[in-house]
Amino acid sequence: MRGKSVNLFFMDGDSMGRIKCTVPNWTGVVYRIPRTELEKCRGRDDLMQSGVYFLFGATEDTGELLVYIGQAGIRKNGEGILNRLQEHKRNVDKDYWTEAVVFTTSNNSFGPTEVSYLEHRFCALALEAKRYIVKNGNDPNIGNVTEEKESELEEFIDYARLVMGALGHRIFEPVAAKPVDPDAPAASNSGVILELKQGAIDAKGQRVSDGFVVLKGSKIKLELAPTLREAVRRQRERYASKLDAEGVLLEDILLRSPNEAANFVTGYPVNALVRWKTAEGKTLKELEAE
Repeated sequence: MRGKSVNLFFMDGDSMGRIKCTVPNWTGVVYRIPRTELEKCRGRDDLMQSGVYFLFGATEDTGELLVYIGQAGIRKNGEGILNRLQEHKRNVDKDYWTEAVVFTTSNNSFGPTEVSYLEHRFCALALEAKRYIVKNGNDPNIGNVTEEKESELEEFIDYARLVMGALGHRIFEPVAAKPVDPDAPAASNSGVILELKQGAIDAKGQRVSDGFVVLKGSKIKLELAPTLREAVRRQRERYASKLDAEGVLLEDILLRSPNEAANFVTGYPVNALVRWKTAEGKTLKELEAE
């Protein structure tokens, strides 16, 4: 895969403020807009167009990531995306979001068919990745597109995934990595399947670029030791709904480090570097030393 450039323009001269993103030879225009800076966007022509937007936030109790994905069309009053975001800001049922990410085009080429297709596909990708709780109540209509238009929009989605990641939201990236052979030439320890077994505990996981994934089907110990760190206890509470009564994980979960994952699995403090091993018995410590 070839490298790509993403142009980030910090509109307020501040990394925490508004950001405009473009990619060379792509018609897409992307804005990251903090909720508190929405009024500063008045008068921007490209935010009066049609487009697709994401509202990002988190739950108050567990801190789980939330997203609402919507579309906006040009209205009779000439206002599109920005007007829709302002409506959401006034809606007390959507007070969880703290920033919006907006996708539109430099040539105002999105019509109802295009935004419906993109909204549908973005929702499907987010649900498949399982990193965020998707707040959409209904499955968006995919619309009726020709195969030529579908190919064009899928290319737009490829760029959108790249830009969204550059803005810090890995909403479209699966939690688990594709498994790799730990003995393959030039292999990294990212994606290697590791195991942690002890008594009834039988867990599998992977080191990935943003933490450590404990894989679906892993059997963990439900009882927690008094010495277990509070941060891991909170993770147990956060993912309680993803465990069955026998302690089997119902889906992949992402934790911050191999150590946190090992403690999550065992229910007490352990040395992750020697407890996570490949099927052949090679420890994570040995993998990292290589």
